[in-house]
Amino acid sequence: MLAQIEKKHYEKLHEILRLCRSNLKNCDESLVQRAFFMCYRAHEGEKRASGEPYFFHPVEVATIMLEELPLDDVSVAAALLHDVIEDSGYTYDDLVAELGVEVADIVEGLTKISGIMINRETTQAEGFRKMLLSMVKDIRVILIKFCDRLHNMRTLESLPEHRRLKIALETRDIYAPLAHRFGLGKMKVEFENLALKYIDPEMYAFLQQRVRLSRAERINYLNRMISPIKDDLEKQGFRIEVQGRAKHLFSIYNKMRNKNKRFEDIHDLYGIRVIIDTESVADCFAAYGFITQKYPPIPQHFKDYISIPKHNGYQSLHSAIIGPKGYVVELQIRTKRMHEFAELGVAAHWRYKEKISKDDATIDYFLRWARELIKDADTAASFMEGFKLNLYHDEIYVFTPKGDMKTMPADATPIDFAYAIHSEIGNGCIGAKVNGRIVRLNAKLKSGDRVEIITSKNQKPKPDWLKFVVTHRARLKIRAAINEERRMQIEKGRSMWDKLLSGGKKLFTENDIIRQAKKYGIKTPADFFSALASQEINGEEIFERVSNARKELPESVAKTTASETRQIEEYLQNARQEKDAPVAGKNEVIISGMSNIAYAYAKCCQPVPGDDVIGFVTTDGVVKIHRKNCVNVSNDNFLKSERIVSVAWNRKVETDFLAGIRIVGEDRIGITNQITTVISRFDTNIRSISLHARDGMFIGTLMVYVRNIEKLATLMDKLKKVQGVFTVERLIS
Repeated sequence: MLAQIEKKHYEKLHEILRLCRSNLKNCDESLVQRAFFMCYRAHEGEKRASGEPYFFHPVEVATIMLEELPLDDVSVAAALLHDVIEDSGYTYDDLVAELGVEVADIVEGLTKISGIMINRETTQAEGFRKMLLSMVKDIRVILIKFCDRLHNMRTLESLPEHRRLKIALETRDIYAPLAHRFGLGKMKVEFENLALKYIDPEMYAFLQQRVRLSRAERINYLNRMISPIKDDLEKQGFRIEVQGRAKHLFSIYNKMRNKNKRFEDIHDLYGIRVIIDTESVADCFAAYGFITQKYPPIPQHFKDYISIPKHNGYQSLHSAIIGPKGYVVELQIRTKRMHEFAELGVAAHWRYKEKISKDDATIDYFLRWARELIKDADTAASFMEGFKLNLYHDEIYVFTPKGDMKTMPADATPIDFAYAIHSEIGNGCIGAKVNGRIVRLNAKLKSGDRVEIITSKNQKPKPDWLKFVVTHRARLKIRAAINEERRMQIEKGRSMWDKLLSGGKKLFTENDIIRQAKKYGIKTPADFFSALASQEINGEEIFERVSNARKELPESVAKTTASETRQIEEYLQNARQEKDAPVAGKNEVIISGMSNIAYAYAKCCQPVPGDDVIGFVTTDGVVKIHRKNCVNVSNDNFLKSERIVSVAWNRKVETDFLAGIRIVGEDRIGITNQITTVISRFDTNIRSISLHARDGMFIGTLMVYVRNIEKLATLMDKLKKVQGVFTVERLIS
């Protein structure tokens, strides 16, 4: 269905089709036209804050994409429709019917991440996670989002000041570093300069004026260098282009702010870029040799990003040379292909391949960091920390003893390097050799270092390591190891306490511990159990104090404690009531020697598939299924009874079973939310949950549906890792 479009708007369609023909290898013009008409229909009558028709915005986004990041016809269609699902009555299915699944999937990905960049607080972590997931599914989602943001930044004047500032900060802190991560050098520079314009308008105007005033002088100076360089290289047979380039405004601004310099004190505003039309990398090094014969280099400024590209694929030779009057001039030398990749980054791959698939090896390289971040982060805070660290760091290149190269953030330490190899190597690291010499574990590595890690099975990660490691992976693994060690220490202390209570166990509650532990200066139950395990306090002495104090408890406290115990017992009785009466013909279990007999699961031990089970025939003729280690069936007389029957699980049947879990931990703000989040992410249904807290401790009882004993064990392991949880065990009354 064609839309009735005003004649003047047809010009925009023709311009997009012209750009498609000139900038794309292949283009389905019918697809682009259909997307254009749908875009027009979806936004007809809408206006932007500037007063212009809203459909101008998606058309401009598609135009920017074709001019700045030419990808393919599918991306053009998706750019035209990037706001359609969110802002109009069109659905995902409508897009599939009209334009196909590929376009619809990208638009849906753009819709999911729209509006999530509200601020950089951890409350937005789930939004950032969705953005990364959309990127991982199809990298074109984020590339179109860049074009969308660039058009918004170019037309920011029409918004109120507070919104301008919010969007500018977001662009500087998220979009510009992300563009850098994907190698989009040209777009990164424009993001940063436009952001500065609204964040610090006075400084932007000042720098713009000073750079403009010095422009003629700079051009004259650089031309005096460029002409002899070009003549010399052309005489040597090179086909080259030599460009003079100025440092961009945001870069000057950063240098003035970070190094506390005035504009007049910045002398490296001059830059020369030599682009060689060649496929031979050796030509770049040869050209460097000829140039430095005329203009002396500054050795410490030489960087070879050709042999060792940056993480975003950037390749170039970098150096600094001394020009006339002693000015420092930045020098870049690269091939034509390298230049295109430096400007377009990941988008350049569409220029050099006939077809980009979703699992393309190069695209996969660009997205590996996003996949690792999604997989490794276990909390919102650690996810955000990793997101920022992965965007902002500079890089160094270090080597294993065998010569394998590892890319690390600047200021990385041997501990970071150890965890980059394997978490077990990191956990066991006791020392390191750098270039054959023993160094401290907090030493900062430099590019070219050869690092050997020394390990010991007895070593454990130290909390002090968190003060100097810089990689997100190292931080996560160290925290996880420390938390696990502390959890095991707490569990050991709790087990020691339970043994002390032995026969008198039911006379005490966990809250009795707190009252006595405070007299030792111990603040939390976790600290109490840890101190007990490390023998910092005497358990028997505490036990005596608790016993004496218990006798002196006011009657009201004793009644409250008894009431709590009764509530938990009543809760368990209610939670374990099966909805269905025992029936014959169910096939979750196979009962030896019997068929078509009714059975039910014992409420006392709640068996689940994988448990060793046994059956007991009741007087009603129903077989009660117990766990073999259930206290109600474990005595010898019972086991010798003629009513005992052999039972096995039917492995062919997949049914969810009810299981009980008892959790004891420290009463902390948000602990319930953390526990339920773990369970919901595990894709398990909660039948009931009850937490009783008092004096800094809580006892939780959960009834959940699980598929088998392995699933239950995995869930319990995940719950044990929640900070503040002491013990997690099967619930047996």
